[in-house]
Amino acid sequence: MRGARTVVALALGSAVTLAACSSAPESAPKAPGNPVTIAFAGDVHFAGNLAGQLENPSTAMGPMATTLASADLAVLNLETAVTTRGSAQPKQFAFHAPPAVFHALKGAGVDVVTMANNHALDYGESSVPDALSAAKAAGLPVVGIGENAAQAYAPWVTTVKGQRIAFLAATAVLDDSLVGSWSAGPDQAGLATALDGDNAAVVAAVRAIRPSVDTVVVELHYGKDLTTCPTQVQTALADALVAAGADIVVGQHAHVLLGGGFHGSAYIDYGMGNFEFYVSNGSRTSETGVLVLTATGRAISDPQWHPGKIVDGLPNALTGSAATTANTRWEALRGCTGLTTLPMTAPQAG
Repeated sequence: MRGARTVVALALGSAVTLAACSSAPESAPKAPGNPVTIAFAGDVHFAGNLAGQLENPSTAMGPMATTLASADLAVLNLETAVTTRGSAQPKQFAFHAPPAVFHALKGAGVDVVTMANNHALDYGESSVPDALSAAKAAGLPVVGIGENAAQAYAPWVTTVKGQRIAFLAATAVLDDSLVGSWSAGPDQAGLATALDGDNAAVVAAVRAIRPSVDTVVVELHYGKDLTTCPTQVQTALADALVAAGADIVVGQHAHVLLGGGFHGSAYIDYGMGNFEFYVSNGSRTSETGVLVLTATGRAISDPQWHPGKIVDGLPNALTGSAATTANTRWEALRGCTGLTTLPMTAPQAG
């Protein structure tokens, strides 16, 4: 994020953060501050041919980092364990990265990271404390992961341009054999989850923080691999979160782009695809981009899609006719979502 900000709470274990989900929140201001731009990107890891990028964290995020840095706030999904210990878990793909990953993301203009996904604990029990410690050392907030459930579901809240904005995260995707050991509990480190239709905890977290902030943003890891239309799980979860007070719901996991648009007055994007990820050049999974939304309290406006293409793992911005074609394809993805191009109802008071 560019410019000064006041951090109200960090989802890194502070008592202030935990109180945001458990205590009676103060009233939101009646008149929000100036509009805030928020940039969203998809899945990032530093595995395979991308591991060498971290040798120089200042340039590790590739050419589209400038698109993230130009917004007031930027958020993406870090789809890897962050640890130098442990061993790969018994699953098809297991990713891990060193602590330098958080310095790379912060240097690229990322302000908050979600780690609520099906790879954050790929290297076992050390994955949680090591990631939290590394993120804290880098000064980069993470959401959706914690030393216990209270921390995993806690929001990160920041004040920008006079507006208080909350970020929360959860995953609806985990290997069946790992659900018990990866899900955060009262005394168990792990992830914020919304599995098998059980979305009570993340819905409650949204409802709890709603009165004390101007804008609520939820990051979700959900959907079906390589499927460009939202599943029933996705639409039901988005419905529940909007009803609870979410203003923006953005997802990832499918490794391809899904559609975005308005759900009443809220904005939903069902799938951001990959961002910095090893994929085959020219494949569907190499289609990427940055979504920029403008938030003025509960009023979400001016959705802007900045299309890109992943080349050798790095996101590159498209220009000219290639960008026009990519934007047309992205707009067409809305067709199976039930979302609209314009808000259909006025936002409720904070």
